[in-house]
Amino acid sequence: MSNINHFSLMIDALTALAEEKQSQTASRTPELGLPTLSSILAVTSPLPHTALFLGLAEDELPVLLDLYDPVPGPILIVADKDSGKTSFLQMVARAAESMHDPADVQSGVITPHPDEWKDFQNSQSVLGVYSTNEDAARELLQSLVTWAHNNRERRQTILLLIDDLEAVTRLGQEAEQSLRWLLLRGPSRRVWPIITLNASHARKLETWLEFFRTRLFGNTRDEENSHFIASDPYKVFSDLAASQFTMREGSNWLNFWAPALD
Repeated sequence: MSNINHFSLMIDALTALAEEKQSQTASRTPELGLPTLSSILAVTSPLPHTALFLGLAEDELPVLLDLYDPVPGPILIVADKDSGKTSFLQMVARAAESMHDPADVQSGVITPHPDEWKDFQNSQSVLGVYSTNEDAARELLQSLVTWAHNNRERRQTILLLIDDLEAVTRLGQEAEQSLRWLLLRGPSRRVWPIITLNASHARKLETWLEFFRTRLFGNTRDEENSHFIASDPYKVFSDLAASQFTMREGSNWLNFWAPALD
């Protein structure tokens, strides 16, 4: 668990919603598909120094999150299997790595499939990649609670990237209590849980959904599942492509793309 001791480095900041349109935009053509993350960041820089990049909207403006503003709360990404949820988390980790010094912003990853994150294992911006089958995942959650309690004044941020909420809820009662605390209090102490969930399993975790004011929806083929996760008897997400997501903005919906990694 030496990686967890890196919390002493702590990380300063992330995200402010961009208030003005960027003068430059990333080009996109049907033949070439979406631009890569690096090409988007190259033409949209400089972004706010506190900005966490979440994707590229259909108007080719970046979708950003203000990590100094806890109001959005933890983020849930809900979609079917193979819709790009894991790729979205990996894109967020790479964006944080590209935009911020590792002494300011780092990510901790919990996943049932650590092999999918092998390219992140040696990144200085990643505290560690922890399997849901190991005690290290439980220790990470508890360490983050301790870190957050002591992070009242520091301008530092940790992204807690959890790939599969259901798997983490099986880690035991102590881990569950730590996760609940982080979902309730983490963003105000600059620990940001960003968590995926398979849409077909959402009903089993209905009590957990209440923790998430901010939800990003990906491709969901079953209409009843769409209605349930959106809390809307008419909304469907079957028309979204892989790596395309949408989020509610008041009475409207904002569609955006998670760009490919280089």
